[in-house]
Amino acid sequence: MSVSRRSLLQASLSAGALSAAGPALGASQTKYKRIAVEEAFMTRDLLQAQKKLLAENPQDEPGFTQFWGTMMGSISFFDMLQEMAGIGGLGLKKAMDLGRGRIKAMDAAGIDVQVLSVTSPGVQIYDAEQGSDLAQSINEQLSKAVNKHPDRFAGLAAIAPQNPAGAAQELERAVVQLGLKGAIVNSHTKGEFLDEKKFWIIFEKAHELDVPIYIHPRTPAPDMVKPFQKYFGLEAAAFGFPVDASLHALRLILSGVFDDYPRLKIVLGHMGEGLPFWLPRIDKKMALFQSIKAPARTLRKKPSEYFRENFYITTSGMNYEHPLALAHKVMGPDRILFAVDYPFEESEEPVAFMDAAPFSDEDKRKMYHKNAEKVFKL
Repeated sequence: MSVSRRSLLQASLSAGALSAAGPALGASQTKYKRIAVEEAFMTRDLLQAQKKLLAENPQDEPGFTQFWGTMMGSISFFDMLQEMAGIGGLGLKKAMDLGRGRIKAMDAAGIDVQVLSVTSPGVQIYDAEQGSDLAQSINEQLSKAVNKHPDRFAGLAAIAPQNPAGAAQELERAVVQLGLKGAIVNSHTKGEFLDEKKFWIIFEKAHELDVPIYIHPRTPAPDMVKPFQKYFGLEAAAFGFPVDASLHALRLILSGVFDDYPRLKIVLGHMGEGLPFWLPRIDKKMALFQSIKAPARTLRKKPSEYFRENFYITTSGMNYEHPLALAHKVMGPDRILFAVDYPFEESEEPVAFMDAAPFSDEDKRKMYHKNAEKVFKL
């Protein structure tokens, strides 16, 4: 970002709606430590597996097929692997770099640490055996990168919920043996969400290990994606991603999983996938509907209380003043984590945005690094 653009951003933030949340500090020259917690990477074997699925079984994943198939179809697979060329704005070359190039980009933007996770949809579009094998390979490659650059990288494990017991075992191996800091789950797995009881062994293990699970979005499940697909991209980050991830989060809340595992920590990106805006209405309407038809399980708390107590949200891809002001008011500075969404977003804008946000330096330090250090035990 140029100096002039940065100055304009700081000025607009200082004068905008965020001013109600605290003193205007856009001109602060404070030096911050910055940990970005939703930073994607890709491996070559995963890319090969994606290409094969698109060629041989596209009907298995209609959302993935239309969006990612269209994006990936614009360049030859050989070029992607051999030259690691980027595709439009997807940045495969950057995603595959777990070394010097990534660190150079971090340094240029003032990012001290990236918490790395495999890019969506990860290993969840394959059968249980292939997904589990890919997860193990990905985690070993990630662990090597973290061990090579321990002061710059941390990592979240890929797991394959297709095999729930195996996913729990891989989470334990990744945390205890490989030194990773939790797990990434790219939302639904072949149309199934983690509120189904067969998946709770994963939560049991995360609760036991005291590590978070990051619920990252993907294109909506096969039985809900079609209405999004009339307009290319609507099924992705424009709208389908937050709809899918927020639905997943609400299903978890309503399942009662947090009553069984009260220390379970879930991380949601993109300023909470819209849920901070909806919490009061969700509380009110779910109370009404549950008075009409008793739920299978009575919850101990309101949905909003679980969201504020068991969830953390990140700023990934949401460098906008009003959503941050709302998130800060609803969640508080102790529940917000800084993220870039690199390489799908560049790092300079979110850094300038957070630096200029008119919150106290202590609140910024919490969001920039203290909360991440606590949640991920960095």
